[in-house]
Amino acid sequence: MSVKVKICGLSTPETVNAAIKGGASHIGLNFFPPSPRSISFDQARALAEPIPGHVRRVGVFVDPCNALLDQAIDAGQLDIVQLHKTNPNRVAAIRELCGLETWSAIGVRTNDDLKAALRHVGAADFLLYDTLQPDDAALPGGMGVRFDWNLLAGFAHPLPWGLAGGLSLENIGEAIRITGAPLVDTSSGVESGPGIKDVDKIAAFLKAATNL
Repeated sequence: MSVKVKICGLSTPETVNAAIKGGASHIGLNFFPPSPRSISFDQARALAEPIPGHVRRVGVFVDPCNALLDQAIDAGQLDIVQLHKTNPNRVAAIRELCGLETWSAIGVRTNDDLKAALRHVGAADFLLYDTLQPDDAALPGGMGVRFDWNLLAGFAHPLPWGLAGGLSLENIGEAIRITGAPLVDTSSGVESGPGIKDVDKIAAFLKAATNL
């Protein structure tokens, strides 16, 4: 099985280049200002320009307004909109408004949390299972915390899907083996510090994930 890999929260030309060179299928650009990985529209423009057509540009948002979406889609030449903490009705509205492939991030802590996936059928095109953060957490993801991957073993996914949440070089093989994830997404797992991506870690993660 060929696993697709999204490297998320990139903010420099060097790390974007490392992701492309290493074979990433998707590159994530963060448009959530409280995140240390957030970038400006000008940065997004500069980063997106050299990304080849076969690598898909994903904009990461937390329940965004229409104005933010419009500006980010234009600046980042986005192919995909990834939504966190966004209810299914709003997801469907954004999908209709933007006309782009739309991902819903589903926070998972227990088996009951997987029921939320069903509510996004007809609203989203793709589900990204991530670790459910506490309500008072500063960020919805990128915290380097994994959930129990066994919850996904044998789960009947209602839509195409991927796995996020605490994925790193050390555990990516186990994660794919347990879940059978067709796409994996990492951010903090390839960083030397919050928001600081490491080109060597990006290369190593991509090699490990795509050579299983």
